[in-house]
Formats: sequence, structure tokens, C-alpha cells
Amino acid sequence: MTWQACTVTTGSDTIIVVEDDHNISDLVTMYLRREGFRVLQADDAEHGLGYLERESPKLLIVDIGLPGALDGLEMCRQVRKTSEVPVIILTARDDEIDRVLGLELGADDYVTKPFSPRELVARVRAILRRAGPVTGGRTEPATTEIGNIVVDSGRREVLCAGEVVGLTTREFDLLAYLVDNRGLALSRRQLLDGVWGEDWYGDERTVDVHVRQLRKKLGDELPLTTVWGVGYRLG
Repeated sequence: MTWQACTVTTGSDTIIVVEDDHNISDLVTMYLRREGFRVLQADDAEHGLGYLERESPKLLIVDIGLPGALDGLEMCRQVRKTSEVPVIILTARDDEIDRVLGLELGADDYVTKPFSPRELVARVRAILRRAGPVTGGRTEPATTEIGNIVVDSGRREVLCAGEVVGLTTREFDLLAYLVDNRGLALSRRQLLDGVWGEDWYGDERTVDVHVRQLRKKLGDELPLTTVWGVGYRLG
């Protein structure tokens, strides 16, 4: 079974909620609709991926424990093969391994169950705000070169040796923050406050997961060093 929520606006930002617990999905949908979002609901990964192909969603909310052949982690893996759309995963509170794996597979953020719908909406808005296009003015967007890496903050694009590198919203935000604070040793808490927001709470190891992904995608071209006992520094 799959179902689609009624919408009250047209032309608004679309969010796909993939959750097999109808009570949770309906609650999340209600809160998102109140904020003016268009919401599509699916109760398994197959239907969620189908919506992704047919629609142009701004964000996906995916439960890890989905029924069927594809769970939420595998869905996240499939999404990242073709799209950089932001993904928030929903996890059980004690599934730390799943949270870390979800981030490694390309999720931008996670929310643990039980959760506050208002918190989830705040996370959604924070991610969309960072991923949104730059509008207004005629000033050319800032472009920073770090060796063979080019970070274009206006286009939210990263090139390595002339090739575009696909980064998730959080990965780009983290890299951009490191670029803005180049040469400084930043603690994990500073990085969380600067990238995730001061009101974000969760495991500081989230930063480590995203750093590993940046190193994996950019390789030796990225002069990012670990400052033991502190955090990280972009040289």
C-alpha cells in the first residue's frame, strides 16, 4: 500500500515522506503542510523511489526500518546513485550503528524516535535554507581554490581536478565552513554549531562521519588534518 497526502498549495516545495507507520507519517505530514510544504507519502522504498523519479522534491524523509526488499539504508544508497537531494533519516534511539551508516551512505541529518514534529520541521527548514539558491544582487559568488579543489559557494558546487564532485548538503556546508575558517583548528562542537546550528543536539561523532566522507570523495587533494584532542583544521 502507498498513499499520497492531499495538498493545500501548488507550486510549493515538495517533500517525500517514506514511513510505513501511518501514525508517524500522518503526523509529520500534518506539521509539514502547516508550514506550506507539498507532501507525498509512501510506505516503502520502492514507492518512495518512484516519487523521486517523477517529482522534483526538495528533500526526503526516510525511515530506516522500512518493510520490503529495500530498507531505508538501501534506499538512501539508491538515491545517492542519481541524486543529491537532501535526506533526513528517522531512526530508533538505540540504533547508533544505523545512524552512522545512514550518514556514510549520504544522509544529511538524522532524527531519532520518538521525536518532536516541531524539531523535525526545524531540521527540514535548516537544511533547505542552506541548500537554497542565492538570489538578488549582481555580485559574483565567492569561489575558493585549495590546490586542485575549487569550492563555488554560489553554485554550491565543488570541483576536484576539474571534475564535479557530488556532495550532500551537509558535506558541502561542512567543507564551506572549513574553507571560511581555513587555517584554524576547530573543535567538533564549533563545527556542529557552525554547520548544524547552535540548537542542534546529537552525537559529536556526526562530524567525524562527514569528515570521512569528504576525505573519501576528495582524497589526498583535500588538506584536512586531524588535530588530536581538538578537532580538524583545513590547511
